[in-house]
Amino acid sequence: MIRTGAAYKDGIRDGREIWLDGERVTDVTTHPAFKPIVDIKARMYDLHHEEAHKEALTYVEDNAVHSVFHRPPTTQQDWHDKWKGVDILLKDVGGVVTRVGDETIGEMWSLQDGRDMLAEIDPRFASNIDNHIKRVVEEDPFHVSANTDPKGDRSRHISERDPDMMVHVTKETDAGIIIRGAKYETAAAYADQAYLKPTVGAWTDEKESDYALGCIVKMGAPGVKHICRAGFAGRTDPRDYPLANAYDEVDTLVVFDDVLIPWEDVFFYRYTRAAQFVRGTLHRYSAFPYVLRLLYNADMMIGAALWNARQTGLDKLQSVQEKLADLAVYREGINAHLTASIALAEKSPAGLLMPNQSLLYAGRVLACSQLPAMMHATRELIGGQICVTPSAASFASEGTGDWLKKFYTLNDNWQSEDRRKLLAFARDLVSSDYAGHRLAFVQFAQAPHFNHLAAVYKSFDFSGPLDFVRKTAGLSDAVTGAPK
Repeated sequence: MIRTGAAYKDGIRDGREIWLDGERVTDVTTHPAFKPIVDIKARMYDLHHEEAHKEALTYVEDNAVHSVFHRPPTTQQDWHDKWKGVDILLKDVGGVVTRVGDETIGEMWSLQDGRDMLAEIDPRFASNIDNHIKRVVEEDPFHVSANTDPKGDRSRHISERDPDMMVHVTKETDAGIIIRGAKYETAAAYADQAYLKPTVGAWTDEKESDYALGCIVKMGAPGVKHICRAGFAGRTDPRDYPLANAYDEVDTLVVFDDVLIPWEDVFFYRYTRAAQFVRGTLHRYSAFPYVLRLLYNADMMIGAALWNARQTGLDKLQSVQEKLADLAVYREGINAHLTASIALAEKSPAGLLMPNQSLLYAGRVLACSQLPAMMHATRELIGGQICVTPSAASFASEGTGDWLKKFYTLNDNWQSEDRRKLLAFARDLVSSDYAGHRLAFVQFAQAPHFNHLAAVYKSFDFSGPLDFVRKTAGLSDAVTGAPK
């Protein structure tokens, strides 16, 4: 089954408790801060039903139609289908959105790779992850991820902090477990459910901990409270800030105030080995759609910079061409890592097909670590007009419009309104408050840079370089530490 956009909107009008700027949000589907991104998610559902796209966005299994975004990948073609699906979505909505479900579902596939370990804890837990992956495929919920706890003062042991600084279990009942705490999560306020799991271990070598918890939480369940950051949408004129007003994915502090989690929604509990497994494998699938978004972000930077250079003829200068080439190299580097990670994909313990881990994680480091430099290159190519151009209202005003049309018109091809639109787009892409927010999101949404490097270190096969140098340098076998 694939939902419609209307069914999705009806599903999140469930009386959930959402707060924004100190006020209770009565309808998340119509509130100005949420409506644009909710509409995009609804559009994502509706695209599956349109004749022009349903062949690319759906597949049939057991006489039922499902979304390619939720299909557990077992072949290279599955990954190419997901890539094509993202391409259709982003080109249809005209911008880049990240947390719309196709990224976060991969985290449950990672946990399924550890199902044998879950079965050691409790056979029910292994069945639960299987059932939930099947449920996502069959029922098509908007599924997000709940990762980061407030944590508190990390110089102090967890036992010395407020216990609610990390989500934990306070009680077991016949119906399930009761949890308290909070998590930061993007899109939670307008999602159906979240996969909650630990961020960092509140343990050293303990076998059990109340903080070692993985489960599904319904975002409209009693006791779930959404305290959202101020939104970008609706705060400014969309003509001046077109990206902020259309694609802001609202981040939320989700508070769990004694929330009941039914046993069928629990994946693991009190078992630190499972928590450690989750942290080490969480992004083995989800990093792919995450990095893929940065490919499209690179395209936007290239397009904005090149259109700006062409309008004044500066694209003919070698120095400009070299900076544009830097942007192209960045873009193609991301593309190459994604393409190669599919071509050299690996079978997972659960029989799924993982993108090649070393290549995928290396691509994530490239895409995230070089983004600030590429944004600066884009700003240099566009120049200072992105920070001095007056508002759209000034261009439309009787008192100022004629002057602005005079000074912003270049020739018959580039009239003032097209220049204003391009500069407004570029400003919101690389220089606005929203652009700064997006940069911080990219650099931390899948953990900070040192964690990205740690993932590369753990997935890269060092045996080849070591053996090559051992042989070419004429080192003895003793350096390997192998028994004589």
